[in-house]
Amino acid sequence: MVGSAGTGGSRILLRKLREIMEAGGSAQERLDRFVVMIASTMVADVCSIYLSRGAAHELFATEGLDRTAVHRTRLKIGEGLVGLVAETAQPLNIADAPHHARFSYRPETGEDALSSFLGVPIVRSERTFGVLVVQNRVSRLYGEDEVEALQTIAMVLAEMVASGAFGALGEIGEVEARPSKPEVLTGRSFSEGLAIGVAVLHEPHAPLGRVIADDPVKEEARLDAALGQVRDALAQLIAGDPGRLSGASREVLETFQLLASDPSWEAKLKHGVRAGLSADAAVERIRGEHRTKLNAARDPYLRERLHDLEDLDNRLLRALAGVDTGAAQALPEGAILIARELGPAELLDYGALLKGVALEAGANTAHAAIVARAMGIPMVGLLPGLLSRVEAGDALILDGERGEARLRPEPAVTAAYRQRLSLRSARAAEFARLRDTQAVTIDGERVTLLLNAGLALDVHHLDDVGAEGIGLFRTEFQFMVSETLPGLQGQTLLYRDILEHAGDRPVTFRTLDLGGDKVLPYVAAEREENPALGWRAIRIGLDRYGLLRFQLRALIKAAGGKRLRVMFPLVTTVGEFDRARAWVDRELKRQKALGGPLPEQVEVGVMVEAPALAWSIPMLKGRADFLSIGTNDLMQYFFAADRGNARVSERYDVLSPPALKFLKRIREDADAAGLPISICGEAAGRPLEALAFLALGYRRLSMPASGIGPVKKLILSANSRALARELEPLLDSRADTLRGEIARIAGEHGVSL
Repeated sequence: MVGSAGTGGSRILLRKLREIMEAGGSAQERLDRFVVMIASTMVADVCSIYLSRGAAHELFATEGLDRTAVHRTRLKIGEGLVGLVAETAQPLNIADAPHHARFSYRPETGEDALSSFLGVPIVRSERTFGVLVVQNRVSRLYGEDEVEALQTIAMVLAEMVASGAFGALGEIGEVEARPSKPEVLTGRSFSEGLAIGVAVLHEPHAPLGRVIADDPVKEEARLDAALGQVRDALAQLIAGDPGRLSGASREVLETFQLLASDPSWEAKLKHGVRAGLSADAAVERIRGEHRTKLNAARDPYLRERLHDLEDLDNRLLRALAGVDTGAAQALPEGAILIARELGPAELLDYGALLKGVALEAGANTAHAAIVARAMGIPMVGLLPGLLSRVEAGDALILDGERGEARLRPEPAVTAAYRQRLSLRSARAAEFARLRDTQAVTIDGERVTLLLNAGLALDVHHLDDVGAEGIGLFRTEFQFMVSETLPGLQGQTLLYRDILEHAGDRPVTFRTLDLGGDKVLPYVAAEREENPALGWRAIRIGLDRYGLLRFQLRALIKAAGGKRLRVMFPLVTTVGEFDRARAWVDRELKRQKALGGPLPEQVEVGVMVEAPALAWSIPMLKGRADFLSIGTNDLMQYFFAADRGNARVSERYDVLSPPALKFLKRIREDADAAGLPISICGEAAGRPLEALAFLALGYRRLSMPASGIGPVKKLILSANSRALARELEPLLDSRADTLRGEIARIAGEHGVSL
C-alpha cells in the first residue's frame, strides 16, 4: 500500500480526515467519506467501520462492501474477526481471513472475494467501542507502517466520536464512545464514608480536540520542552530537592531517570508527532501500548517496568498540559480521585482536599487504604472496569459503606445520598456526645478502646473520638512515604511528637513491619515466591539488626522521661522475641552510658500473628510485658488465605467457630500467664466482630478512629456475661460463620449495632 508507508502516509491520512470534518454534512455522510478516504489512501479494496451498539458490533460505514449491509450487518460481541479484535484490543493482521477459525461469513456484505484482513480496535479510556478494518482481494500481510497508520487513524476516530466532532450522530446516538449513562459499579469498601463530587483522573488524558496537530514542527518543540521538564524534575529530586514521586526513593528515581532518557521511548513519541498527531495524542497512544502490554504481562518484574513507563507517560501528559509533574494536581471542589492503584505517598500528595478515592484494583489492607482511613477519606476499591467507565468531570457518588461507585447518578439518587449524608452527620454527632464517656458494659465490665495509627495526623483523632491511647502505631509508614531511609533525628522527632500529643495516654510503637506487600523503594529486595510467608517484619529486623537498633535508639531517645511501649511484629518463636528484646536492653544500656535521658518506664510486647506463637504464650510469661493480636495476619495464616488476594480474602470469616475458639484459647492462655492482651486490627472496629471479642473476654480493643464511636455505643448497650453464655455453645457449630447468629443474639439483647 504505497500511500501508507512511513510518517508521511499517516500525515496525509490525518490531513484528509481534517478536511472531511471541516466539509460538514451529516454524521453518516462524514463516516462514508471517511472510509472512502482511507481505502483510497491505503490502496485497499475495502475499508469498514464497526461500532458497538447494544450487544453487537454493527457495520456503520463501508467502502468496498455492499452498502446495503450498513446498519444491517450486526456481529454479536465476540463474533467473527471483528469480535476477536474488540475482545483482545489488539490489531489482527492475517493473509487468509476466510480460513481463520473465528471468521464469520456474512453473505449480505459481498466479501466473498476478499482474502487479507487488517483490523484495529477503536479504543478510548480503555474502552473498545469499535473496530476499523481494511481488506484486500490479494492474500498478503500488511506491513508494520500500515498497521501503525491504521492504529493512528483509529485513535483519532475514537477521540472525534467521543468529542462529538461528528455532530449528533443521528442513529449512531446509541454508540457510547464516551460514557454518559448512569452506572453502578460494585467493589469493596476500603475506607468508610460517603462522598458526592466529581471525578478527577490520577492518570490524565489528552484533551479532546487536541488530537491532530496544526504544525508538526511546533508540536515536536512542545514535546521536547515537556520531556525536558520531566527529566529536569527527576534530576532535581535525585539531587536532593524536596518532594515525592509516587513515594519513590533514589533507587527508583534513578530507574525513572533512565527510562525517561530512553531514546526508543522518545523516538516513538516523535514518530507520532511527525505522523501528524498532537504531542498530547502521541503520548496517549504510546501509553495505550504500554497499558495493553501491562494488562497482558504476567511476570511481576515486567509489570513493574511497564507500570513505570505508564507513570512516565502520565507525567509527560501533565507537563504538556502545563500542570505539576508530580502526583498532585489542582483539584476542583468535591474531587473524587480515580485511579487503578495508589500508593500511600501519592494519596498524601493530594492532601485532605479529596472527597474520596475510587480504585479499579487495590486491597483493603493496602497502605493507601490505611492512610485513607486515617485521613477520613472514603475509599472504594476493586471496582471492575472503573477506568473505562468514567471520564474526568463526571458526577460521582462514592459509597464507602456498601462498596459502590455511582457514576453520573440521576438527580433523585443524588438527593437520596444527600439525605444519607445528613443522617451520617447526625450519627457522628451522637458518637461525639459519647466521646468522654467510659466504655462500660451494662454488667459493669470496663473496656479500653484504643486507636490504630501510622501518621502524625492520626494522633489528633485521640481527642476527636475519645480514644484512651494508641494501641498500635505503625512505624513503617514514615519509611514508606519517604524518598530515602529516615535518619535517627527524623525518627526521633516523629516519635517524640507522637508521645507529646498523646500526653498521659499510652502509645504502643510497633517496630518496622516491612517485607511482603510493604516494600521500601530504596531497599533492594529479592522477589519471593510467597512474600507473606517470607523475609519480613522481625525477621528483617533480626537479620538487619542495624535497622532495628537505629529505630530502638530513636524510640528510647524520644521517650526520655516518658513511658515507652515497644511491640515486635510477626514473632514466630519465643527465641525470636528474646533476641529482639535483648536489643532493647542493649540500647537502654547505651543511652544510660551516654548520660542521655531514659524512659520513665519501658514495656516490651509482642504481636500474636503467627499461630506458632499463639501456642507458645505460656512460655512468654516473665519475658513479655503484654500481647496484642494482629487479626489481619493471624487470620491470614490461620485460614491459609492471602489477605491481599481478592479471590480468597473474603472467603473465610473471623466470626467462624474455629477462629473464635482459637481467639478464646489465646485469651485464656494470656490470662493464665498474667499477660495483658488486646486485639488490634480492622476487625476490632467493626461492631459485630467487636461484640464477639467482648463475649470472648477481650477487654482491650484497638481500631481505626472511625470504629471508636460505634463500638463504644455497642459496649454501653451490651451485657458481656449474657453474650458470653449465648456464644459459648455456638463455638462447636459446624457452620462456616456465626455472623448471622451473633447478629440475632445482639438483636434479642437490645445491643446497638
